[in-house]
Amino acid sequence: MKTIWVIGGPGCGKGTQCDKIISKYGLLHLSSGDLLRDEVKSGSSRGAELQELMSKGLFVPTEVVLSLIKENMDKVKEDGAAVKGFLIDGYPREVEQGILFEKMVCPVDLILFFDVSNETMKKRLLSRAAVSQRADDNEETIVKRIEIFNAKNNQIVENYESKVMRINAEGSIDDIFLEVTKALDTIFV
Repeated sequence: MKTIWVIGGPGCGKGTQCDKIISKYGLLHLSSGDLLRDEVKSGSSRGAELQELMSKGLFVPTEVVLSLIKENMDKVKEDGAAVKGFLIDGYPREVEQGILFEKMVCPVDLILFFDVSNETMKKRLLSRAAVSQRADDNEETIVKRIEIFNAKNNQIVENYESKVMRINAEGSIDDIFLEVTKALDTIFV
């Protein structure tokens, strides 16, 4: 089974493209944020600890996130589900997380990096803010999120250069997906 990381800045279109990738390639989509929220909803003792951390705005330790990802991947393998691999969405956020992922979970086969300009990310997020009313979609927060992303992401791209497929995510959804399929077909054909 193949493991693909999907990285890109806020507003780059990762979510939209992940939906299309899942549909075409039969991959299991694992989002660290969704896994954390599901664990909290489960009512487990780990979920209660996570709820406490998250409600205080504290980061969840990387080891906990990786345990959740690994548990979900192992369960799919044990169940013999008909998936070709795993699409890990929005992870890693920094190079150390990637190194730990490969040590604790499995090697990554391909990294899709959705590359857009800072201006495009800002414009898309401000448009989304007008509709979604998300608290973190205001101009000051957006600019800060983009700065943090750029600093951390450059380290990931440099460290994993041979596995990174840079996708120009400035175009239409279909044009971007055409580039995605060219990248994924290198490991699935």
